[in-house]
Amino acid sequence: MKSYEHKSDYLVVGTGIAGLSFAIHAAAYGTVTIVTKKKNYVSNTNYAQGGIASVLSSNDSVELHIEDTFKAGVTHCNPEAVNILVKNGPERINELISWGVNFSFEEDEKGNRQLELGREGGHSKNRIVHAKDYTGQEVERALIDKISSIDAITFFEDYTAIDLLTEHQLGQDKDSGIRTCYGAYVLENETGDVHTFLSHNTLIASGGVGSVYLHTTNPYIATGDGIAMAFRAGAEIADMEFMQFHPTSFYDRNDRTGIALLVSEAVRGEGAVLINHQGERFMKGVHELEELAPRDIVARAIDKELKKSGKECVFLDISFKESSFIKERFPNIFKGCLERGIDITKEPIPVVPAAHYLCGGVVTDLYGRTSIKNLYASGESACTGVHGANRLASNSLLEALVFSYRAAEHSKTAKSDRKNELPEFPRWNKEGTFDLEEWVLIQHNVEEIQRTMWDYVGIVRSNLRLERALRRINFLEEEIIDYYKRRRVWRRLVELRNLVTIARLIINGATTRKESRGLHYNTDYPELDDNYAKAIFQNNLGKIELKKVENVDFEQDLK
Repeated sequence: MKSYEHKSDYLVVGTGIAGLSFAIHAAAYGTVTIVTKKKNYVSNTNYAQGGIASVLSSNDSVELHIEDTFKAGVTHCNPEAVNILVKNGPERINELISWGVNFSFEEDEKGNRQLELGREGGHSKNRIVHAKDYTGQEVERALIDKISSIDAITFFEDYTAIDLLTEHQLGQDKDSGIRTCYGAYVLENETGDVHTFLSHNTLIASGGVGSVYLHTTNPYIATGDGIAMAFRAGAEIADMEFMQFHPTSFYDRNDRTGIALLVSEAVRGEGAVLINHQGERFMKGVHELEELAPRDIVARAIDKELKKSGKECVFLDISFKESSFIKERFPNIFKGCLERGIDITKEPIPVVPAAHYLCGGVVTDLYGRTSIKNLYASGESACTGVHGANRLASNSLLEALVFSYRAAEHSKTAKSDRKNELPEFPRWNKEGTFDLEEWVLIQHNVEEIQRTMWDYVGIVRSNLRLERALRRINFLEEEIIDYYKRRRVWRRLVELRNLVTIARLIINGATTRKESRGLHYNTDYPELDDNYAKAIFQNNLGKIELKKVENVDFEQDLK
């Protein structure tokens, strides 16, 4: 008989670099269960082309990497978190190498083998460790291989997390004080059965939210599930307004999927230039680093060029480089563009910005702890304070590695708590019906959310656009929640509920921030306000409080 209740010391939601690296470390302290809603480990990690930023060269320094991170983040970063990120980078890179990641190497002038370090936007030095242009795919391969040899780790593929288990499901809601996470209700996608996964420690590492927008570089599973679940459970959420649009995704007028081919920042790092339809470079005079300016600046410059010209795209040109170099350095991008009719060794690449990376998420301290006891978050789902108002290129995979490691190491200090019995939670109520013909209703709502966010909450915003977006999303959310309550749960319905929650959080964050900073640019508030606080979403009622969280510490609450 199939068991619908599972117990382990750790539950990990997500199989990107954050979840997998955490699982490897946590397995030294107990049993680990990993749930992933797709097979073949589809994740933003797999889509990462550029690499991992780290100080590994004698002509680089920790101070420079920290400075570059702060400049990109428009001084909105948590200094302690950035310091930890940069100083711990080399150790995590070496660990990946020991786990079998095949990074690209080169020979120096003396014939010594060393890591090949690339450069990307916002970086003052070459410090991007990479495996050609498929770094994320290579890292994920090595992590999965490593995990396959660890008996303490169990995978559940094609399972979708629905909600976190807290006192709420036990009818023990607290008006004040901290909640505790005991695991999650998880849907088995193939059968429609809902399982109870009980755990002493839970990590949210479910990735980003790109699917809330019409055009994105993310896989279609990036629906913000972990952030939405944590929000409903009462965790603090912050910086949702800082959605990074990657400046250069391949423009394909025939594409109807909304998932754009990412053209890595590393291409610009190797000298590629942005040009308009007249063949003119337009980044000159915009920023001292020109094409290698931080992503928010490049994306806004492209957006301005498109609006000025009325064209649908601009172009990224690296065709002046040797053909052999391009094919060797960027094999995936060369292949992907060629499949779409563009030979990048001979002609420029048509590009447009696309939703790429969320800098906000579930607020954590320096050990990955959230405001809910026994609940950790890492990777793109977390708001560690590292990225501030704009992520520095290739800091994301490093952040996932560093803070997943710190979360796993911290969890062993609470090992004595795992001796306590986990509460008994009620089985999921499967009442409700589902008709496959209703798929069209789900898809229509998804597309309406995506269109609203793309049109009104994109690269450039205004009070009027945000007001219109909020009205539409509030109406959709009310309709979707009512529909959700009356239907049997299934994956796309779970994702739809999460998408509308994420959309509202992004809009509320953007509406609350009365300034322009980094990735959030509001034409009604074009100036920067250095004293502006973060907007913290405190509970599932959507209450917002402005407060400084540069030095978040939940230690007192967790004692």
